[in-house]
Amino acid sequence: MIHGASTQPGVSAAARRQVLELRRRHSFREVARLAGLPLGTVKAICSRAGVFRDNPAHRGLFSLPPIRESRQTLPAVPALPPKERVTGDAELDAVLWLQAVINTGDAALIDKAMEAATRIMTPLKTLEERYTDFLRATNPGNPFACLATQGFSDLKGLAKRAVERNCRRTEAQARFGDALFDPTPAELFCTETLAGLERSGALHDFDPNEVATRFKDRPELMPQTLADCLHELHFWSDLYRLREAECRHGGDPPPEATARDWFVFGMLAEIRPRTKEEAVAVLRFMVGEKRMDMRETDAILMNLVGGASTTTPTE
Repeated sequence: MIHGASTQPGVSAAARRQVLELRRRHSFREVARLAGLPLGTVKAICSRAGVFRDNPAHRGLFSLPPIRESRQTLPAVPALPPKERVTGDAELDAVLWLQAVINTGDAALIDKAMEAATRIMTPLKTLEERYTDFLRATNPGNPFACLATQGFSDLKGLAKRAVERNCRRTEAQARFGDALFDPTPAELFCTETLAGLERSGALHDFDPNEVATRFKDRPELMPQTLADCLHELHFWSDLYRLREAECRHGGDPPPEATARDWFVFGMLAEIRPRTKEEAVAVLRFMVGEKRMDMRETDAILMNLVGGASTTTPTE
């Protein structure tokens, strides 16, 4: 029996489960018609189950640790990177050094680097072309060698990204300390729940139906609202964003966590929006996280349009 549900006389446990599942996609009146139950009984079942309110247990598990004041004494200004002779071209090597300075993420050093860049007389776009020629000449036959020139001339963009990455590193230290790459309780929950499942197929993924069955067998930690879904999806995004800032190639999630992320994303097509504002929040998430071209997108949009057009806060 779902936690919080009390027994309605004459209503079986199977009927209650059916009502709760139907309510995720239909209005109260539609559920009553489909389930063959009085409208008042349907409302009572849903109210007592509490499954259409935000789930505090779920929110607690899928949350980052709170920010704590760091006990470490960090240097006020990082050391300047050493100047190196990389290409033998004085101007190119100067830009490469300025890029290294910018990548420290220190605002004061970045300001000095940006000011120094104004004294380089050759246009940065021209220097980018010269750097491309250098990489081609020193890496013959390597089609990926010139990838290093991407954004070479965009020092302002590099500076913005460096400052943002430094802020994320500071946040990661404040939240996790030295435990940033330790498995979180949420990741442990995912690996425990999917233990024994085999990955297969061209993408070496878990079977989505098996994943859904396993996670739905843990209803106490299921998202119950679209707001719950967004909360969890932001958690996964924020967790790996912080890890990536500390170690650019060390933020990949375990496959069980990735499976959970996609499972919850799919739930955006199953749980009815309670209000138009909640539907809009989902749409903004999908646009902001660049998920509008996913295979689940059409079903999610249909859910948002259908649900938002008929749902009111008190329905």
